[in-house]
Amino acid sequence: MKINNFYKHIDINYYSATAKYLQLANAITKAINEGKLQKGEPLPSINELSFEFEISRDTAEKAYKHLKDIGILGSVPGKGYFIKNVEVDGHLKILMLFNKLSPHKKIIYDAFVANIPDTAAIDLFIFNNDFTFFKKVLSARIDQYTHYILMPHFKEGGVNAHEIINTIPKHKLIMIDKLIPGITGNYAAIYQDFEKDVYSSLEQALELLAKYHTLKIVSLEYAIYPKEIVKGFLNFCHEYAFDYVVIDNLDTVTINAGDVFITHMESDLVVLIEKILSTDLQVGKDVGVISYNESPLKKIILNGITTISTDFQLMGERAAQIILEKTLTHEALPSHLTVRNSL
Repeated sequence: MKINNFYKHIDINYYSATAKYLQLANAITKAINEGKLQKGEPLPSINELSFEFEISRDTAEKAYKHLKDIGILGSVPGKGYFIKNVEVDGHLKILMLFNKLSPHKKIIYDAFVANIPDTAAIDLFIFNNDFTFFKKVLSARIDQYTHYILMPHFKEGGVNAHEIINTIPKHKLIMIDKLIPGITGNYAAIYQDFEKDVYSSLEQALELLAKYHTLKIVSLEYAIYPKEIVKGFLNFCHEYAFDYVVIDNLDTVTINAGDVFITHMESDLVVLIEKILSTDLQVGKDVGVISYNESPLKKIILNGITTISTDFQLMGERAAQIILEKTLTHEALPSHLTVRNSL
């Protein structure tokens, strides 16, 4: 194949969350798999790649280095790079489709990458809770990957998400963090049981909650989080006879002694803390705070924020394990209550 024709088979999506060097490396591997690149064929120079795709030399060099490290490319000083090995059968090509970037999503991604072979090609897309974009990305890439790892949280329009997801062969599908109804067949999933977990976590905190009289959960209309959390919260309040409030507007909320606030979104936690600090009430004594999803900062803020969180590190590890062991495990990862001074 002429070097000039090389570019016809290489595509870089400048809107993808996947690093450009990985996109370049993945595209070259795909061309080898499809027989468009043959053993011994020369590749463009780093300078040529940089010019053609409008990427930095460092990015182009990093892509070639990655392919050399996994044994696909060779190089001859003064002559450039060439295809050294076309035996890439069984090569893993994985699409990860996450609803948003956040600290705990990064933990999932990093844990997954750390436990999957370096030879795997991983494309990460962020659809920003937009079902239309989710559907567009997935529809354009059906049958292009060995595995599809999906995190299906949507702001609106996701009622029929199962229809596009059901077009994926089930042995390739891994649902993580959340299950949605309507997906048929035998597929893998590592998820949270949000309704059950908030109930059991609040039960663990029952002794501490006894010094308060009203539980308030922040549930803003525009916020993207599993609505099952509110259902589990209400079940707990009814069972243990707590007064409760479902807050749909943080701007008008009042902070009273005896309140415990539960937040899911990080931005809501910030607003809540600002409101509490504007009063004379003491956190952990007069007012309680519980936040979803563990992060390092929550160990420090207000001398420690009590959290309800699953093990996101384990979620990423389990997803990698499913691929490597070729299993179709359905596993609900439980959430854990970490008690700190805010309660």
